[in-house]
Amino acid sequence: MSSAQIDYYQTLEVSRDADGAVLKSAYRKLAMKYHPDRNPGDASCEAKFKAINEAYDCLKDPQKRAAYDRFGHEAFTQGMNGGGGPFGGGGSGGGRGDFADIGDIFETIFGSAFGGGGAQRQQNRRGADLRYDMQVTLEEAFHGKTTEVEIEVSQSCDTCDGSGATPGTSERTCNLCNGMGSVRAKQGLFVIERPCPTCNGRGSLIENPCRECRGEGRVDLPQALKVDIPAGVDTGTRIRLSGKGEAGQRGAPAGDLYIFLHVQQHRVFEREGTTLMTRVPVSFTTAALGGCVEIPDLDGSTNRLEIPVGIQSGKQLRIRGAGMPVLQGRGRGDLVVEIMVETPTKLSRRQKELLEEFRETETGDECPETRGFFDKLKDVFGG
Repeated sequence: MSSAQIDYYQTLEVSRDADGAVLKSAYRKLAMKYHPDRNPGDASCEAKFKAINEAYDCLKDPQKRAAYDRFGHEAFTQGMNGGGGPFGGGGSGGGRGDFADIGDIFETIFGSAFGGGGAQRQQNRRGADLRYDMQVTLEEAFHGKTTEVEIEVSQSCDTCDGSGATPGTSERTCNLCNGMGSVRAKQGLFVIERPCPTCNGRGSLIENPCRECRGEGRVDLPQALKVDIPAGVDTGTRIRLSGKGEAGQRGAPAGDLYIFLHVQQHRVFEREGTTLMTRVPVSFTTAALGGCVEIPDLDGSTNRLEIPVGIQSGKQLRIRGAGMPVLQGRGRGDLVVEIMVETPTKLSRRQKELLEEFRETETGDECPETRGFFDKLKDVFGG
């Protein structure tokens, strides 16, 4: 029994509802087990290896997999092309059926959605864009830095120079679409043109795939990359490394790598855009008499903050230009300081005596909000 007659799911030893990750894992496991380099001279292993590649090449593609699930292997045979199957056109010659002229007419009027002679071969797909999440401290976000990350990403295969074919060999024209990259299907009076399921729209096939990359033209390898993080970045800032994503198929351009930054929580400062915020406790004597406090700056200096006389808890003071740098710009945001008046909990005897003396001299005018509150109670409830 040839590989074309064996159920692809059985070949990969997976269930029919297996997702893409399960398919890929099963394929890698079996390909490594039956790879000809690991089984030199074993014809059965070589045949098994080819069957595994054939099965995975079909099932990893959603369009080809859907056709296979519905029609089995007949979805990719030349017979269905002439018999009005899902990828056939009701005739011979690369899927151009009896209704091709009608399709050409509709294409002229309405465009290529109705099929026609204007189909072009699909190019090898560009590599996928990749995402990498990086944690940075608030200090690193303030100053900026240059760092290095190492990721495993598919890169162009050196053995076949990204072609996917064994060195010394080349691709051949796809027999199903005759190199057009597309086939036609009759649907009522219309002819619908779709990418060829056998060559996936490329118009050609690789008969002797490279053993290193198994015909993909790319291999997974670790890659060390330098990342320049500018000053002022925030959570959600995205850094694009052009061409550092997944390698394209068979020499197609590589995708991009996007570094997403996440600024870690700081023990002293909170951040909103370029504004830094912090809470500073002050003694009740400093709040009453005024004074100053010193707050360290992320640039290594110290900010001196004047506390006005009689300040209350919750009052916010602002230090201009002491916040975060403006990303890709000039200047800095502000530092907002929220004052918390702390009531002493441990007093000496002398301190208690002084406070008692102070209380005896109170008239109520010292704390107008307190007096106003109790006056309001009297007005509402009487007494």
